[in-house]
Amino acid sequence: MKVSGFSFIRNAVLCDYPIVEAIRSILPLCDEVVVAVGKSEDETLNLVRSIHPSKVRVLETVWDDNIREGGQVFAMETDKAFQAIAEDADWAVCIQGDEIVHENSLDKISQTMAQWKDEKDVEGLLVDFTHFYGSYNYVADSYDWHRREVRIVRNDKSIFSYGDSMGFRKRPNEKLRVKQSEGMVYHYSYVKPPDKMMAKARAMHKLWHDDRWIQQELGNAAVYEYGNIGSLKVFTGTHPQVMEERMKRQNWTFNFDVTKSRMRLKYRVRKFIETTFGVNVGEYRNYKLIE
Repeated sequence: MKVSGFSFIRNAVLCDYPIVEAIRSILPLCDEVVVAVGKSEDETLNLVRSIHPSKVRVLETVWDDNIREGGQVFAMETDKAFQAIAEDADWAVCIQGDEIVHENSLDKISQTMAQWKDEKDVEGLLVDFTHFYGSYNYVADSYDWHRREVRIVRNDKSIFSYGDSMGFRKRPNEKLRVKQSEGMVYHYSYVKPPDKMMAKARAMHKLWHDDRWIQQELGNAAVYEYGNIGSLKVFTGTHPQVMEERMKRQNWTFNFDVTKSRMRLKYRVRKFIETTFGVNVGEYRNYKLIE
C-alpha cells in the first residue's frame, strides 16, 4: 500500500501556523508529502523544505488574491497539491496547516486504509476533530464546529476539494462514500498569540470579504479578542507529541468560565437530544457514511 500526503500553506511564520508539526504528524503514514507553498512574505518556503527533505516535496504556487469569496482559494491550493501526488499512490492523506493527527490514532488510520484499499466503493475515510480555542486548555463543545470530516481520499483525480477546503467531493458534485477511520485530528486554528491571531484573522477575511468589510469589523486592532465565544469545555486529554515544544512557548493567558456557557438555545436542544437519545439532529454531513 502506497500513501501520499498533501497540504497547502502561505505565510506560516507571519500567521504562526504549526505547519511543521502538521506535516510531521502525518509522516509516519505517508511515503511522500506534497506541500503547495504559496508565494509568501516570510520564510515559509525554507521552513517547509527543512521538515524532511527526502520525503516532503514542495510545489511552489501563487495564490489568486482576486478571489475573495467563500475561501475558494483554499480549495484551489488543496487541489494543486492533490493533483501532484504520486500516480501510484493508493490513498492520499490531507492535512491543513493548523491540523495535527494525534499519534495515538496513527495505527488505526493505517489499518483502516489497508482494510479498505481494494474496496473501490470506499472513496474516503473520516477523521474525528477536536477544536481548541484560546489556549491549549479549552475545546469547543457547541455545534458551530464540525465533529468529523474527510481527510483521507482515494487517489482518484475526479475527487476535488469542496467549498473552502473543509472536505471533498467527486465530479460533477457528488458526496464521497466513506468509512470511519477512528483517526483523531486536533485543530489549533484559534490557539495563537493574540497578535499572530489577528494577523491570521486579517489574512483569512481577505479570502471572504472586501477591504471595507474588514475595516468595519477589525478596524486597526493589533491583537485578537478571544473573549467572544459562547461555549467551551476544559480539555482533559493529551496533546500530540509533536506539539510539545510549541506548547512550551505559549506566552499569553486565556481563561474561560465553563460554568457560564452561552450556548445558543437550538444547540442546547440538540445537545439534550444527543445526550438522551444518541442522535445528532441536524448534523451537516458533506459525505455519505457507509455503515
